[in-house]
Amino acid sequence: MTRPRLITFGTPPSSGATAPPAEAPDWVQANPARIERALTRALALPSGGWFVVDDREKIGRVPVTYTIDGQELVLWRAQDGALRAAPGACPHMGASLACAKVRGDNLVCPWHGLELGDGPHGRWRPLVAHDDGVLAWVRLPARPGEETAGPIMAPRPTAALAGVIRMEARCDPGDILANRLDPWHGAHYHPHSFGRLKVLEEREDLLLVRVAYRVIGPLAVEVDATFHCPDPRTIVMTIVGGEGTGSVVETHATPIGPGRTAVIEATLARSERPGFRHALRLSRWLRPAMNARAARLWVEDIAYAERRYALRARPVRLHTVGSGED
Repeated sequence: MTRPRLITFGTPPSSGATAPPAEAPDWVQANPARIERALTRALALPSGGWFVVDDREKIGRVPVTYTIDGQELVLWRAQDGALRAAPGACPHMGASLACAKVRGDNLVCPWHGLELGDGPHGRWRPLVAHDDGVLAWVRLPARPGEETAGPIMAPRPTAALAGVIRMEARCDPGDILANRLDPWHGAHYHPHSFGRLKVLEEREDLLLVRVAYRVIGPLAVEVDATFHCPDPRTIVMTIVGGEGTGSVVETHATPIGPGRTAVIEATLARSERPGFRHALRLSRWLRPAMNARAARLWVEDIAYAERRYALRARPVRLHTVGSGED
């Protein structure tokens, strides 16, 4: 089947990469064994004990509860704006601290008025939190020697237009990463967003792709982008050639509990075009459109990840041509 012709515009890819001279069909290139090897490598990376929680702007002076890796947590901000995090149940009788009042920098339990702050109270003790300017993180106890002072992050652009979405899925974090480690599905599964996609290079720790993003109808912008995992719950796409070079999309897969994962995706877009400074000033109005486009993709990609999880939970024998070792 011949695909509709695309009309590309803007700065062409300039990463220096070229497409392979002879290409196998996408279904052959998307080798399940390769994808699983890449996923196994990613899941073995150190995390430092850090988990992405949500968009930093969702957390203010009023406490908010989240479940992270089976643990109920509460996050809020101190008077100076610093991010705070702690267990979400009062150590006295278990009341939810989402209903707590904030007095100064401390939580005041709504049941009996116990005030909780920087110090421990019995087994209850505050957690280390981090605000990176886009996302809120929390550090949960890890094995001795594995904790790091801050999250393990990939480079980000400065002066970027940022958007964040958070969605939940019935799968494990690895299923979210596996979706991004399979770029070959892009133009087939998301034809409304990707006109074409070619994998230019596969390395053990990195994929380089050339992708044409649809703008409207046949109009598209073509860029070169890399995918890599800086930690076991994150995969980062970085545009390395073409329009918006330096822009980043971070996809974080945070476990909620068994078979439940939160997908938190941060898009940090930049451009060398002179008019981009005006876009930054209009970020408040542009961000909803950015988030809507990202959410549309993730409605479909969550279905992909949930299908992987369902097949694993209820094994189905598949005849997968080309699934053996290369």
